[in-house]
Amino acid sequence: MFPYPSGMLHMGHVRVYTICDSISRFRKMLGQEVIQPMGWDAFGLPAENAAIERGIHPAAWTEKNVQAMKQQMERILTDFDWSREVTTSDPNYYKWTQKIFLDLYKAGLVYRKNALVNWDPVDQTVLANEQVDAEGKSWRSGAIVEKKNLEQWFIKITEYADELVDDLKLLKNWPERVKQMQNNWIGRSRGSEFTFKIADHESDLTVFTSRPDTLYGAMYLVVAPEHPLISKKFLPSEHADQVLAFVDKHKNSQAHDEERSKEGVKTGLFAVHPLTQERIPIFVSPYVLADYGTGAVMGVPAHDERDWEFTQLNNVASNDEIKVVVRPEGDEQIQLPFTQTGVLTELNRSYSGLSSEEAMKQITTEAIEKGFGTAKTQYRLRDWLVSRQRYWGAPIPMIHCPKCKTVPVPEEQLPVVLPTDVTFSGRGGSPLQQLDNWVNVQCPCCHGPAKRDTDTMDTFVDSSWYFFRHADPSNTTKPFSHEIASKLMPVDMYIGGVEHAILHLLYSRFLSKFMLKQNHYEDKTGSGPGHGEPFNRLLTQGMVHGKTFKCPTTGKFLMPHEIEIQDDGSALLKSTGKPATIAFEKMSKSKYNGVDPEETIETHGADATRLHILYKAPPEDVLEWDDQSIVGMKRWLARVWRLVDGVRSTDHGHNQNWDFDVSKMNEKEREIYYITNNTIKETTNVFQNSYTLNTGIAFLIKLTTALTNVSPSLDSSNPISVGDASISPVYMHAVQSLVKMMSPVAPSVGEECWETLGCTHDNWTSVFEESWPKVDPRALVQEETTCVVQVNGKTRFTVTLPTSQLNNQQEIESSIRKHEKANKWINQATVKKMIVVKGGKLVNFIV
Repeated sequence: MFPYPSGMLHMGHVRVYTICDSISRFRKMLGQEVIQPMGWDAFGLPAENAAIERGIHPAAWTEKNVQAMKQQMERILTDFDWSREVTTSDPNYYKWTQKIFLDLYKAGLVYRKNALVNWDPVDQTVLANEQVDAEGKSWRSGAIVEKKNLEQWFIKITEYADELVDDLKLLKNWPERVKQMQNNWIGRSRGSEFTFKIADHESDLTVFTSRPDTLYGAMYLVVAPEHPLISKKFLPSEHADQVLAFVDKHKNSQAHDEERSKEGVKTGLFAVHPLTQERIPIFVSPYVLADYGTGAVMGVPAHDERDWEFTQLNNVASNDEIKVVVRPEGDEQIQLPFTQTGVLTELNRSYSGLSSEEAMKQITTEAIEKGFGTAKTQYRLRDWLVSRQRYWGAPIPMIHCPKCKTVPVPEEQLPVVLPTDVTFSGRGGSPLQQLDNWVNVQCPCCHGPAKRDTDTMDTFVDSSWYFFRHADPSNTTKPFSHEIASKLMPVDMYIGGVEHAILHLLYSRFLSKFMLKQNHYEDKTGSGPGHGEPFNRLLTQGMVHGKTFKCPTTGKFLMPHEIEIQDDGSALLKSTGKPATIAFEKMSKSKYNGVDPEETIETHGADATRLHILYKAPPEDVLEWDDQSIVGMKRWLARVWRLVDGVRSTDHGHNQNWDFDVSKMNEKEREIYYITNNTIKETTNVFQNSYTLNTGIAFLIKLTTALTNVSPSLDSSNPISVGDASISPVYMHAVQSLVKMMSPVAPSVGEECWETLGCTHDNWTSVFEESWPKVDPRALVQEETTCVVQVNGKTRFTVTLPTSQLNNQQEIESSIRKHEKANKWINQATVKKMIVVKGGKLVNFIV
């Protein structure tokens, strides 16, 4: 995933790019064609803030940061293809973002409507929920944020809701939790809509429920504060002031939906239950959302967790009064709220005794026949609001004409270039509104006076198609070539943080599917999931946490100069001598636990930094960064160097096409040849399938240890002469294989080792031009296998068994009983059971 150009790489960047670069280098050595591009998600509010705070134009600030980060990326030895670089703030890029927006508009998927937004009255801009603090104030101006209806641009992503849910099953190579997060965000639920007439009014209320079998248990309805009923026109006069005061109190609540207050108040209005004809009260509460479903819900406290909490909090009914209309099957005692399906109770009249599943069908059928309901599928997903009242973004290519209303900018006039002659004050809304020469234009239809739209696009629009542009970055006639995109899409491997698991990936999937339907490319499903899915395999790397030190009494985070690190890794407060509390937490300036990659590379080298970040944890786990343990990687690199130095050749190259005959090897050579080939097999699997690069490095370290513990000659009968030394060809092959396999994760040391080995033909060649080592299956056939013998689960001794015996439990037991230690542990005891696991490599006697 491409980064925002903040100007400084952090350890999270280093982790994702190191993982990506290592896999890319491996794939190239495997002989595959590899595109590893890089670009910049360059639009966004931080650049605008920098312009205000530093007096520098966002474009200049962005370009300066891009150049700084490119240099930093080179320092961690990433092998990006810079010829494919894209920058979303470049007019040559956002021209095509605007073109895609117009394609969506022509397809009926872009519209404008009034929407309730967070409005900063000082900065005169829309704010996201996360830009409003707990007190309802703007993060930048400090003004009390208002709820305001504002005309906004939307993309109708809900049109693709079913595809976006159903096609998750195609993503076999995505983490299950990411797919579940997408599924929950779209929130498809099937059920019924029921209409309740409002007593003493001509109006009615429609509610959605995924559990129509609980309709008889509805004891009240709840509407959102923004619902049309909540006005003096509808509310009874004796309740109106209290209800409107309650709504006013909650209108600036910024809590997330699931955390919104379940406090409610009676409106004084009543609804008529469509089946029982009972009058049930109507409440108003902020936990009901105006733009979700119908803006009203039915309260069934016996069978819904949320309704139960609302009933308890607002004293709607006593527990004895709550209607239990579904009970568990069998004699199981019911505990409220009972939210599972079951059997309907006698309160359901003619439906009593039916299963929930059957009752759902029959109650919905009755509702349809009597005209008070219908079957319905509902989604949590809302249409994508893409308007931003800011400067640093792609201008929305629309024009507002008094006569022709809203019309698109003609495609031949794209891009609508973002003007550079703007002044930033941080007040008064977007500076685009002040540029009369830019705003005032001729209507493309009637040629009369008109005005440009001064909103810019949500930066997620830029980042939802950039991978297509990487495939064809220099195209001047269209966003990308149909032929090239059809050949290269989908992306084989996409790597990035799990924080993008919902919005970025959801929007990318949507736009890819849209462009497939627009015939911008063909989906050649032989290499990917199909149906316009953009990413075949997704790898979500975990966060990097840093070590924090806290005062044990105050809990205050301690700065480095306030503590003294001890030899055992503990820390003492310099002021008191007491031990500090140590924990790993997300890196943050306020916690004084950030690590500067530049300093780490300067101190330990790029290879050790890369290895440390890969070895400390599997890619998807949280990584706890610890500078002290990086020395382990430096020691390993030094050990590999000593192996290479011991067999260095300066006068000739060595034949890379080794052709070994295992039957002619002595025992030492067979052992090293086995370890080498097993390492090749396991490391290849890591790079190609599991991506647990920490495991791959562990195998390389084991091979290094095995080579360190033997003489390079391996008592070979046919050694190679290197200077005064005699080297077994098997040993030389093992060292060369080790260097090749370490090179993707430690490229500079790997390259230096390869050159030192003299592995050249006519001229020096890079190790990355070499082929990845291949497994010799004959090497992995072992005549003997070491078997661990346990007694009652405790290891007592080992025996060497012929491999041919491993499938015969009687022969395994017979061989073990002949061992000299068997008399003590097995032969003199009563054996109740013998358990053979791991293909005969472990045997446990229960005695």
